[in-house]
Amino acid sequence: MFGRFMPTEGKFFELFNQHAACMVAGSRELSAMLNDLPNAEARTVAVQNNEKKADRITHETIDLMHKTFITPFDRDEIHKLISTMDDILDLMEDVATAVWMYDIKSVPTEARTLGEICVKCCERVQSTVALLHDMDRAREILKLCEEIDGLESDADRLLRASLSKLFREESDVKELIKQKAVSELLESVTDKCEDVANIIEGIVLENA
Repeated sequence: MFGRFMPTEGKFFELFNQHAACMVAGSRELSAMLNDLPNAEARTVAVQNNEKKADRITHETIDLMHKTFITPFDRDEIHKLISTMDDILDLMEDVATAVWMYDIKSVPTEARTLGEICVKCCERVQSTVALLHDMDRAREILKLCEEIDGLESDADRLLRASLSKLFREESDVKELIKQKAVSELLESVTDKCEDVANIIEGIVLENA
């Protein structure tokens, strides 16, 4: 009987991993969309499905946090981590929806490369989250966070180069506005991945 009152950590790490899997799947669909524009609508639906699944996992995590007496690390950190991971899916959905709604017929090579960087960032976030349960691997976790930071820097430089080229070469104002919006949204996905990396670095430094 007493066991019912014993504190438990809950399945937080399992939920983090499930969410990260949605993130990677969504990023791969998004990158595929940039190379498969005739099927943009179907790709958008696939991204949206991953976003909806991740959103349910986010709510489940927050609900579990409120029901759990002892959590694996600070509640505020859990909330920030899962919420910021969810922001990544939201931004990917924004990109996919923009490509589909703007009826974009082609994207520059730089935008496709940004999509590939988004995938790499999300894959590293997934690898980082998978190690969170084991603070003995803090050095590996921090190394992955550094790689995410590096990828975000690459995306930032690529965005600047892409916009510079766009303003020099694109004479159609409507097309310029559409392409600029898509490229900026893609880069914002990497920004949000870097935010997740920063949160994880804080967790590791506090708990390792």
